[in-house]
Amino acid sequence: MNLSLSSATSSSTVSSSSSSSSSKSWFSGIVRGRSDRSGSVKMVNNSTASTSEASGPVVRKNQFRGVLFKYGPNPIQVAFKTGDYKQQVIFIGGLTDGFLATAYLEPLAIALDREKWSLVQFLMSSSYSGYGTSSLQQDAKELDQLINYLINKEDSEGVVLLGHSTGCQDIVHYMGTNAACSRAVRAAILQAPVSDREYRATLPETASMIDLAANLIREGRGSELMPREADSSAPINAYRYHSLCSYNGDDDLFSSDFSEDQLKMKLGHMSCTHCQVIFSMGDEYVPDYVDKKALVERLCRALGGAEKVEIEHGNHSLSNRVEEAVHAIIDFIKRGGPKGWDDPWN
Repeated sequence: MNLSLSSATSSSTVSSSSSSSSSKSWFSGIVRGRSDRSGSVKMVNNSTASTSEASGPVVRKNQFRGVLFKYGPNPIQVAFKTGDYKQQVIFIGGLTDGFLATAYLEPLAIALDREKWSLVQFLMSSSYSGYGTSSLQQDAKELDQLINYLINKEDSEGVVLLGHSTGCQDIVHYMGTNAACSRAVRAAILQAPVSDREYRATLPETASMIDLAANLIREGRGSELMPREADSSAPINAYRYHSLCSYNGDDDLFSSDFSEDQLKMKLGHMSCTHCQVIFSMGDEYVPDYVDKKALVERLCRALGGAEKVEIEHGNHSLSNRVEEAVHAIIDFIKRGGPKGWDDPWN
């Protein structure tokens, strides 16, 4: 994957930056610590960048142009933004994901740019192989730091959260924290909100590993790593394994065997947020015994009447239905938009 970072260094760009830094964000009364925009790092290669290329966020396939910046104190806390707009869609990937995690991000960046929205991809402690020693709580903390940065350094007028897979759990958990910056969330899109627990239950080693994780947690050793066979993708500690794989673990939010009351208890707080559920009807991580149509209906009800989008034959990441994914996301954003959605302060 090749991330091409560039920006114009003309006097008009400097002037625009100076002008927007002098204007006050509509969040400035809530969030403290506003400062200048020195946290953003822009790089340019004028010898190769043409005028036509500068007009869009994608140079060529798998090559984005934008701003790379640090949003928090930890080395992993780096984000990449295409487009220089006041509204941002924040993409939150799933397990093992990082930059350019899904095939639809490239056309989505282009489509968002046409609508004057930026796309923000970011790394957090759980990105790539870090998920095994992280948690939803840590993800929520770092997401809040990112939104804080966008408010204070970019004068954000509001964000839309786009979660893929376990990124959907991050959104639901974050919106339940009632953090100050969560009020900047204008809407949430849950793409592939599936149950890690139900999928992993189909694997032969899971039952014995859950027992082992539970024993370690009871002994106060939840931070200790599980055996390698527990997860072939990354080192994983007892707490995170139990959270992902056990009934009613912290990560267990979208399972089909929950009652209506259980789903409402887990997801009901999302009723205060405009929400869209994009469900892949051919998702390979949903066991065959699960009635996908019934599940997505129940999830939408529990979320307080979320908008439902079913993508026939779509796989987990929608790599085989890219156009449909982008259309659904852009249509949802255009129908709401920062002027159509309620001001979260009122």
